[in-house]
Amino acid sequence: MLKKYVIAVVVVFIVIELLNIFFHGFLLSGLYKQSSAIWRPDMMRYMWVMYLATFLQSVGFVYIYYKLVSNKSPFRGVWYGLSFGFVLGMGMGYSTYGMIPIPYALAASWFWGSVVIFGIAGWVTALIIKEK
Repeated sequence: MLKKYVIAVVVVFIVIELLNIFFHGFLLSGLYKQSSAIWRPDMMRYMWVMYLATFLQSVGFVYIYYKLVSNKSPFRGVWYGLSFGFVLGMGMGYSTYGMIPIPYALAASWFWGSVVIFGIAGWVTALIIKEK
């Protein structure tokens, strides 16, 4: 089962990164340009921090599913991911909106994007880590 856990972490990390590239790099690029004054001018220099954070997030996400979700199935994986995304998205989207002058559309997009991305990540996790 450890092998499946490691595979799930790597696959989930890759899936989340690909979805993040599409979501943040393409879908939200206009909103980021509208609020460019609040972002680091040298943001690309710190992308390693984002990759590390996403990898550690993937480790925790898969671990929680692996250890705490019983009756593992794709359906439960999706619901787990949606729940995880809801909690993460609240902090990412709406807490940030309360502290930093980002457009409301960006806050709502971060929230819903987290829900969708982690719903997909939960499904992928469940496809890899199955009940015996």
